[in-house]
Amino acid sequence: MMRAALALARRSLGRTWPNPAVGCVIAKDGRIIARGRTQDGGRPHAEVDALNQAGEAARGATVYVTLEPCSHFGKSPPCADALVGAGVARVVSAMEDPNPPVNGQGHARLREAGIVVEVGEGAHEAAEINAGFLLRLRAGRPLFHLKLASSLDGRIATASGESKWITGEGARADGHRLRVTHDAILVGAGTVTADDPDLTCRLPGLGAYSPVRIVLDSKAGLAETSKLARTARQVPVWLLCTSAAPAARREALRKAGVEVIEATAAGDGRVDVAAAAQTLGQRGLTRVLVEGGGQVAAAFLKAGLIDRITSYRAGLVLGADARSAVGELGFDRLDFAPRFRLVSARPLQGDMVESWTRGA
Repeated sequence: MMRAALALARRSLGRTWPNPAVGCVIAKDGRIIARGRTQDGGRPHAEVDALNQAGEAARGATVYVTLEPCSHFGKSPPCADALVGAGVARVVSAMEDPNPPVNGQGHARLREAGIVVEVGEGAHEAAEINAGFLLRLRAGRPLFHLKLASSLDGRIATASGESKWITGEGARADGHRLRVTHDAILVGAGTVTADDPDLTCRLPGLGAYSPVRIVLDSKAGLAETSKLARTARQVPVWLLCTSAAPAARREALRKAGVEVIEATAAGDGRVDVAAAAQTLGQRGLTRVLVEGGGQVAAAFLKAGLIDRITSYRAGLVLGADARSAVGELGFDRLDFAPRFRLVSARPLQGDMVESWTRGA
């Protein structure tokens, strides 16, 4: 039952921010009578979604939920109260919600009402699903997931800038699937200038779930004729610039529908990525996919902000004169190198896909 709830939670990734992605299953007499997940935009919550399906059948049932039911009034009444009102007999939660307004109080309210509460089943997977939500609570920033599509020797384009396509169709489709599971995609101004990307999801049926598109552009040089600017009213575009960005450029982009956000500048005049991470966390983002280019990847790695890496490697070699997937990191000892642990590796239509997580 909890596995089913966890699968529902995964389906909500990228669609619920600033809320966590939660799944809920209601069971009675050994069978599932209702399924729910946090709906797009964060409302209704998973428990209410499932209770609405179950109706009167929820009385005396067991509820499996991937995160502690909320106990506070936000944009909707507490889920703990809804469960009490529905007369459920037992609630199995994967983990407590460390969000201060909840933090054990939801479980306490259920117990006070005579509901049996069990906590811990599926906790590891539940925490992994909501790693971005938990990180925002703990560190004030979203989880950053670096996506790389490169040659065997770590190159993303030839010396002349040609990059379409290093990896094959399977890898590109998988990259679009990855986009849908994130709240936002982040790139640098150089990538936009070189590729004029649209940064949407182009898998059949998933276009409506394209995430927020973020550009680090210290001088606000994004062209109003770019694909991003021209589609900003359909899919949100956030541009993070510094105080050096001319007022006229900012105003022109705002008129095009781009949300212009002033961020702190680093010593080199570019957007300070550590400060930008806090800004994005304050805006509710929990999962951000970093797609390039090499300078942006290096800046986030140097700042210790990359938590996950998905690497798509193609079976070709481009050489030292080609463009690197990651720019200069500026260290001369292996002790200083950012380290990641391999989680999975699999072939995909002639390419190799590797997933890595932060840590030794």
